[in-house]
Amino acid sequence: MCATDRPRPRPLLVVADAGARLVRRGLVAPGDAVRWEGARVVVFRLGPVVCELPAACVDAPSRAPYLPRDSQPARAHPVVHPGVRRCGPRMTLALHNTLTRRVEPFQPLAPPRVTLYTCGPTVWNYAHLGNFRTFLFEDLLRRYLEASGYDVFHIMNLTDVDDRTIKAARAAGTTLRQHTEPFVRAFFEDRDYLRLRPAHAHPRATESVAAMITLVRRLLDSGVAYQGDDGSVYFAIDRFPGYGRLSRLDRREIKVGARVASDEYAKDDPRDFALWKKAGPDDEAVGAAWDAPFGRGRPGWHLECSAMSLREIGTRFGVQTLDIHAGGVDLIFPHHEDEIAQSEAATGRPFARWWLHGEFLNVRGTKMSKRFGNFLAARDLREQGVDAAAVRLLFWQTHYRKPLDFTDAALAAAGEGVKRLGEFRARLSGEAGEGGTLKASLTVEGKREGRLAELAAEFEAAFRAALDDDLNAPQACAALFQLVHAGNRALDAGAGGARAALAALDRAMAVLDVLPTPRAPEPDMARWIEAQVAARERARKSKDFKEADRIRAALRARGVELEDTPTGTKWRVV
Repeated sequence: MCATDRPRPRPLLVVADAGARLVRRGLVAPGDAVRWEGARVVVFRLGPVVCELPAACVDAPSRAPYLPRDSQPARAHPVVHPGVRRCGPRMTLALHNTLTRRVEPFQPLAPPRVTLYTCGPTVWNYAHLGNFRTFLFEDLLRRYLEASGYDVFHIMNLTDVDDRTIKAARAAGTTLRQHTEPFVRAFFEDRDYLRLRPAHAHPRATESVAAMITLVRRLLDSGVAYQGDDGSVYFAIDRFPGYGRLSRLDRREIKVGARVASDEYAKDDPRDFALWKKAGPDDEAVGAAWDAPFGRGRPGWHLECSAMSLREIGTRFGVQTLDIHAGGVDLIFPHHEDEIAQSEAATGRPFARWWLHGEFLNVRGTKMSKRFGNFLAARDLREQGVDAAAVRLLFWQTHYRKPLDFTDAALAAAGEGVKRLGEFRARLSGEAGEGGTLKASLTVEGKREGRLAELAAEFEAAFRAALDDDLNAPQACAALFQLVHAGNRALDAGAGGARAALAALDRAMAVLDVLPTPRAPEPDMARWIEAQVAARERARKSKDFKEADRIRAALRARGVELEDTPTGTKWRVV
C-alpha cells in the first residue's frame, strides 16, 4: 500500500537490455501507461534508459502494460508449472500484433493465465509442411510463454466440416465422419512426430454445432445478421463499423447487400459472408446438415472458430476475450476478419488482444499449397527418416514473420546442426556425470564458477533477450551455437561448470526442442550396450576410472550417449 500521510520520493528506474531497445524504437511509451502517467523518460544514445516514476504504488505489476524486468517485485510464491523448467527471471516479452502492426509488450488479461487459440487443420486431406510451419511457430510461442512462467491454456480446433471436406467426402462416396477421421488421426501422428505439444482442447466443428447455432441466434437478434432469400444466414458487414481493421480493408470497397456463400473469397471483393448455409443435396448425402431455428443447414467456416473459442474460454474462465489468436498470414482475410466481426458483434467485447500471423513456407519461391501441387506432408519426411529436430531447427533459423524457402540442402544443413547439438550435450553430460563438476570451483558463495557456467549465464541472457523480442528464434539459435562453439573450446581446455551449462542447455531445449531423436537400436546392439554399461559401472565402483572412461569412449564412438543420474546410468543412441 502507498503511504498517504507523507510524501514519498519519486523512484527512479533503470530499464536495460530489451526494454531499452523497445523504448528507443518507439514501441514502448511508459508515459502512456496507467502506472507510468507523468513519468520522466530519458533515452541515451548509448547505455540504459532512465525512467522516473510518478509517486504512486509500484507493487501492482498486473496493472502495467509494460514493466521492466529489473523493476518487477519478487513473487511471494513463484508460479511453477508441472513439466516446465523456467529460463530464469522473465524479461518483458514483446510480440508483433497484426491488429496494430506494431511490436507491443505482452500483457495478458489475467496473468499468469494466457488463453491461446490457434487455427487447426482442415482435415479433408493430410496437413502439409507449410501448415506445420504455422503450427510450429505457435508451438514455439506456447513453449516460451510456459517457460516464462505463464499458465497457458491452448485451444486448437479441428475443421471437419466446410466446403472442402464436404466436396472430398462426396467425391469419395463416404460420410463426412468416415472421410475426415483418418486425416484427424494422421494429423495427431504428424503433430507428435514434429514434437508439438498437444493443445489442452481440440474442439471439432461437427461436435460444436449447438454453440454455433446459439451464436447465429445472437447475431440475428442484434440485427447484424439476416436471412437471405436463398435460405442461408449472412453477416451484414456494413452494420459492423470495425470491419476491415485487421486486414486494413478499404471500406469504400464494401458492396452493401452483396453476398458470398463460399468459404474463401478475395480481399478486393468484400461481401456479406455466410454464417449458416442452407443444406443442399451434397450436405445431406455426407451427413453435414443440422436442424436449426432458422432452417436446416450447416455452419459457415468462419463461424466455427468464433463459436468454439468463445465457448471454451467462456465455460472455463468466464471471459469473452482471448489473449492471443494465431494462424497463418493467409487467414488474415477473410477468415480472421470475419471472426472478429461476428465475435465482437455478439459479445460487445474485443475478440482477441493479440493477433499473431506466421508467413508462408515456399518451394522455389512459391507458397507450398495443395492447390499448386508442390506440397510435402510431414509424414513424407518421417518415412524418409528425417529427424524432426532438423525440421524444427530449419524453421527456427528464419523469423516466423518472414517467408522461408524449403530446400533439401537447407534441411541437410539443419540436420548437421542437430548432430552438433547432440554431441555437445553428450560431452556436457559426460563431464557432469563423470565428476566433471569437480573441475569447477564450488558454488558456495564467494567462490567462482567454472568457465562453462559463465558461458551458460551469457547464453541464457542472450537467449531470453532474443525470444523476448517477438520470438526472434534466429537470434536465439545464433546464441545457442555460440554456446556450442565456445563450450567445446572450454571443454577441450578442461574448464569446469559443466553441470550449469548442461542445465542451461536443457532449459533452452524445453523451448526449441532440437536435440537428436533417440534411435532404437537392434536387439543385439541393445544387449551389447547394456553389457558395456554394466562393465563401466563395475569399473567405477572399483575406482578404475581409466577403464570407465575407455568404455564411455567406445560407446560414444558407436553413437551411444550416457547420462549418469541418481537412479543409475541412462543411455540413448543418437
